[in-house]
Amino acid sequence: MQWFRKPASEPLAVSMPGVKLGDRLLILGCSDVALIAALAIKAGLTGRACILDESEAVRVRAAAAVEREGALVESFAAPFTTLPFGAASFDVAVVRNVLGSIQQERRLPTGAEVHRVLRPGGRCVVIDDGGRGGLAGLLGGRGDRGYASAGGANAVLSGAGFRGVRTLAEREGLIFVEGVKPGHP
Repeated sequence: MQWFRKPASEPLAVSMPGVKLGDRLLILGCSDVALIAALAIKAGLTGRACILDESEAVRVRAAAAVEREGALVESFAAPFTTLPFGAASFDVAVVRNVLGSIQQERRLPTGAEVHRVLRPGGRCVVIDDGGRGGLAGLLGGRGDRGYASAGGANAVLSGAGFRGVRTLAEREGLIFVEGVKPGHP
């Protein structure tokens, strides 16, 4: 019967964070609207999906685009270093192309804020664009200000207090790094 056919495989960036129906989801960085919409749909109406960017203009554009995709999100504009949420407000946080794009001195405070707003046992998944090869890589195509050479997302999450920090995969031009907030709910 076609009603029980396995759905088409979803992109790795959607499956890797492990968002489930009913999860309270926070996404930092609003550049990847398709990912935001797909993850918000996974959290569903019984969950909560919040997106946050430092730029009000980016936030507004992303929220409108996500809505056109059929997903519901709450959108916020605020500094990544002072998130407007209470402690333990989220089950999962996805940080998409944020850490490498901000100044080095703001990376650890951003990681600490994500740690603060996650519940004990909550997961943070950092999704960064992978390094470039060839001439673009030599010329520093991403302008990450030493992010990779300083340990990248692994160093930020470890320094912010996450445990079990590891690179999950480097596939499809993306790098996935995960950390878990210690403790149990």
